[in-house]
Amino acid sequence: LLSTPAASAVVRTREGGFVPFGAFILSASHNPGGLDEDFGIKFNCENGGPAPEKVTEKIFENTTKISEYKICKGFPTIDLATKGTYMVEGKIRVDVFDCAEDHVGMLMKVFDFEAIKKLIARKDFSMVYDSMNGVQGPYARRVFIDELGAPESVLMNAVPKEDFGGKDTPSHGHADPNLTYAVELVQKMGTNKTGEKVGSGEGVPEFGAAADGDADRNMILGKQWFVSPSDSLAIIAANAGCIPYFKEGLKGCARSMPTSGALDLVAKKKKIPCFVVPTGWKFFGNLMDSGDERYFPDSEIYTPFLCGEESFGTGSSHVREKDGMWAVLAWLQILASKNQDESKPLVSVEQITKEHWKVYGRNYYCRYDYEGVSSESASTMMKNLIEKLPTLKGTEMKGMKFDSCENFEYNDPVDKSVSSNQGIQICFTDGSRIIFRLSGTGSAGATIRLYLEKYEKPSGNLDLSQFEVVKPLAELALELSDLSNLTGRNEPTVIT
Repeated sequence: LLSTPAASAVVRTREGGFVPFGAFILSASHNPGGLDEDFGIKFNCENGGPAPEKVTEKIFENTTKISEYKICKGFPTIDLATKGTYMVEGKIRVDVFDCAEDHVGMLMKVFDFEAIKKLIARKDFSMVYDSMNGVQGPYARRVFIDELGAPESVLMNAVPKEDFGGKDTPSHGHADPNLTYAVELVQKMGTNKTGEKVGSGEGVPEFGAAADGDADRNMILGKQWFVSPSDSLAIIAANAGCIPYFKEGLKGCARSMPTSGALDLVAKKKKIPCFVVPTGWKFFGNLMDSGDERYFPDSEIYTPFLCGEESFGTGSSHVREKDGMWAVLAWLQILASKNQDESKPLVSVEQITKEHWKVYGRNYYCRYDYEGVSSESASTMMKNLIEKLPTLKGTEMKGMKFDSCENFEYNDPVDKSVSSNQGIQICFTDGSRIIFRLSGTGSAGATIRLYLEKYEKPSGNLDLSQFEVVKPLAELALELSDLSNLTGRNEPTVIT
């Protein structure tokens, strides 16, 4: 079993790298898995990254011309439990290898494992990691137990299951690392489904994290403390210097358009380029391959590079996929760098987050997901909104003045391609944002995603609940879009 980031690592490193022409990844990702649930097929190119639009469009074009397909009968059974190389009729080579060795080997070059090992050995430090019965279990064991010397108690739901545990588990077989579905981890870390503190905190680990089904997403938690994905990305960028891979400094960073602008503030201070791309990891690929003589030898170089999405995806140019384990190790590296003196009290995840806000301010942020909505009603809502956009600028609604309103379009600075209709972005004069986007990654209907963001300066009130702060924005957005009347939904399915 290969995790999605591990598949990228295999393509990029095995036999010197770039030997396979690509990889097919079969996964339910963060959606419910199993015989009666979701299943996806994705193609990654020879650089280990998701196929860009120009490739997927060509694949689709070819599928319209298929007239026949052939089946290879009598192919011998290969022992997938034993490492080795098998030749079939002297023509086909099948390699069976340790699923974790390429990815873990790469991560050991990116991070200072000895420093992290010292952190984990501290008596006042404890952690848990929830693999949510996805593919990450063997990788978690290899990294945390075998390499970093953590106790077995660190591992939660570390046995991969094809249905991610099924509907009778606390997550209902939905291996999605967020406050709604990672129920066991959230409770163990002393918070509720809105990230607020619950109980006294006694016995709660100092650090917690979770992975989704194919291990490319992550959720970061401290003791009774939730770190939003947008803040996590910005904090990693601000502290990147403690990670060996970035010892020469970051040369570029990027976020998806719906992700909060917290990363932009860090990039501005570091004086490095910060790109805003459409949702989808493939849009980071060209930026990570910038200056590579195999692809874009004449473009400016933006690597070492760091990027992420608000949908719990974070990563860097070490592979061409978002990498859940990378994000967790990045946080452990930051914690290790701030806790080198064992005689001093432990600097916590909460303290690191609050210190970051004191420097950069806080981007209060929230996402409402309306899942399984009629595709027709969702499309009607988006169409109506697009028609309204030209009339909004300069007007006011609920005491807020519209600044810019657009149907987001991305002009790739590396290959000069253009991607249109990537979501409706509405900005206000006070820096707040509302974003509407349709997503079709689920197995039924459409998902309407509503993103809400309000910026507070370092001198402002930084200790409010993000869910409460953005409620006025949500009310405005629902009225503007007429979402409830068009879809029949009065409440979101998930709030993150």
